Amino acid sequence: MQEVTNLNRLVYFAAVIDAGSFTKAAEHLGITKAVVSQQVARLEQDVGTTLLMRTTRRLQPTEAGRIFHARCVSILRETEDAFNELAEARTDPKGLLKLTAPYDYGTSVIVPIVAAFTARYPECKVELNLSDKAVDLIADNMDLAIRVGWLADSSLQARRIGSFRQLLVGSPQFAERLAQLRDPTELPALPFVANSALRESLEWVFTNEDREIRTVQLKAGVAINTTPAVMEAVKHGGGLSVLPDFLAAADMSNGALLHVLPEWHLPSGGIYTVYPAARFRPPKVTAFVDMLTNAVKHANH
Repeated sequence: MQEVTNLNRLVYFAAVIDAGSFTKAAEHLGITKAVVSQQVARLEQDVGTTLLMRTTRRLQPTEAGRIFHARCVSILRETEDAFNELAEARTDPKGLLKLTAPYDYGTSVIVPIVAAFTARYPECKVELNLSDKAVDLIADNMDLAIRVGWLADSSLQARRIGSFRQLLVGSPQFAERLAQLRDPTELPALPFVANSALRESLEWVFTNEDREIRTVQLKAGVAINTTPAVMEAVKHGGGLSVLPDFLAAADMSNGALLHVLPEWHLPSGGIYTVYPAARFRPPKVTAFVDMLTNAVKHANH
């Protein structure tokens, strides 16, 4: 079996490519130019391929060198993350945790966890960005995103930690009319409050235990762009609407909201933790996600 290449040679080679010369790479690494040149030459011997084209005026990677450099950068980043994980494994969570969540889920679920998290880990600070728009985790240097609903494909790393139900609800003002409902196809006769933050706010697909399906197109008398505001409109008699269970549960328990056609179900959505790709997760992230996961599990039981 061929001898495994010294990891330092990957460091030297990557530094030469990044710096554009042996001299600048040596200065950056704090070693002599001769050592860098010698180690890169040995790396080329190890792989049996020319990685750099050298002339008196310029230095540039070969096609094989460019491909190998990309792999080296990935390997070195993973190696650095591995050492960081080992170094921090024995430490308590600390530092600034930056995360984002949707406005409704963030307000009702994440904010209480943030308060409990900072109380448990006083060396941590939290910066929470509540937004119904998808925040760019890389550009905004976020550690974590909480996404609710249905994820679009992306290069980010996602983990499903729970689910939520969508519930058709109305206020007690409509109790008499709601008691007469037998099928979702009767819903268009009632006023409806549309959530314009959703991609589709008026067409809803209902199913029952007999696997019957009803697709209903509703007409909005009112359209509002945040879920908590939609809920307030429903409570004040603006009409029926569809709300997530984590937001509507308390008002359903105290009678401020009524569950409409409870024998008919709407599609359930997922609750996800989403991370920037190819980055290790420090203790502050792991600890927060553990607290959130436990809260979601208890809420579902």
